[in-house]
Amino acid sequence: MSTALVIRPATHGDVPAITEIYNHAVLHTTASYDLEPVTLAARRAWFDEKATGRWPVWVAQHGAGAVIAWATFGPFRAKPGYRFTAEHSVYVAPRAQGAGVGHALMTMLIASARQRGLHSLVGAVDADNAGSLAFHARLGFVPVAHFQQVGHKFGRWLDLVFVQLLLEEAGEG
Repeated sequence: MSTALVIRPATHGDVPAITEIYNHAVLHTTASYDLEPVTLAARRAWFDEKATGRWPVWVAQHGAGAVIAWATFGPFRAKPGYRFTAEHSVYVAPRAQGAGVGHALMTMLIASARQRGLHSLVGAVDADNAGSLAFHARLGFVPVAHFQQVGHKFGRWLDLVFVQLLLEEAGEG
């Protein structure tokens, strides 16, 4: 992986790779609380909905190689009072984890959120996912809520931690 990392807006052609990366997490981790893989058609509809709402989807790849990670954000809640807060997701293919790809994607995502005029980014992280919690902490996210036993997957109850990054300094906005 000596080729330079490329981060760019996702295209329709990236949806199969995005789906594959996501479905690996669905099947093997608690990074997603989905229980079954999503279909390519469902992920294409998701991508089109993101585009319609002008919500970014970024992908990372080494040079002209395959997509190895993706990240996005979208509405935190549907009510208009939440319009300055978004919830993000970042997924990295297993072969690329720990190489700084997620950090590079999140740096781009955070910059994009600031450019959009958002005030807050929120992430939902499985409480047992120490790696993701540490990853978010390195980016400045802080835990703001710990929900006990709100998910159930792999035959066990799962706790969920919300992490938050305020994008503006106090007094701005």
